[in-house]
Amino acid sequence: MPNIAYRDIADPELAELVATIRARRSTGKLLNLDRMLLHSPPFARGWNAMFAAIRNQLQVPRHINELAICAVARLNNADYEWIQHAPEFLAAQGTRAQLDALDDVTCACYNRELFDEHERAALRLTLDMTREVRVRPEIIERARLLFGERQLVELMGTIAGYNMVSRFLVVLGIDAAGE
Repeated sequence: MPNIAYRDIADPELAELVATIRARRSTGKLLNLDRMLLHSPPFARGWNAMFAAIRNQLQVPRHINELAICAVARLNNADYEWIQHAPEFLAAQGTRAQLDALDDVTCACYNRELFDEHERAALRLTLDMTREVRVRPEIIERARLLFGERQLVELMGTIAGYNMVSRFLVVLGIDAAGE
């Protein structure tokens, strides 16, 4: 059970916002995360816009973004986030073996058998950003060389954004079920 009841999506005052969120979701269905966010329409609108950009408008390769999101989920014990994004990672050409390796993100950062140089750099960045917040300069520099500045900023924004998501999910006890 969540720590706050989910908002009723049938509330006529929310109809336009609910339609906007449905349009962003590939299935057209609202998630329990959405139902929680609807307690604050301004917050839900901003969240929807930010994550629409992260999911659909960045230059960072999709599988790198999804790898970072899955690593954040594992590091923060955010099962909901994992359930939502593990299939997205696989759909973006990630492998089941790579997902399994994320049970230990620290080891995955150095696994040359399963992860290429870009993937390992993204995992190291994710690990430091999530665990330490301050990232070691050599990790930033390596990622800058591999991704360039625009993609590095986008990747950092994705990692920061999904750390916010995981913390929101965990603290509120949001479960993975939806409509």
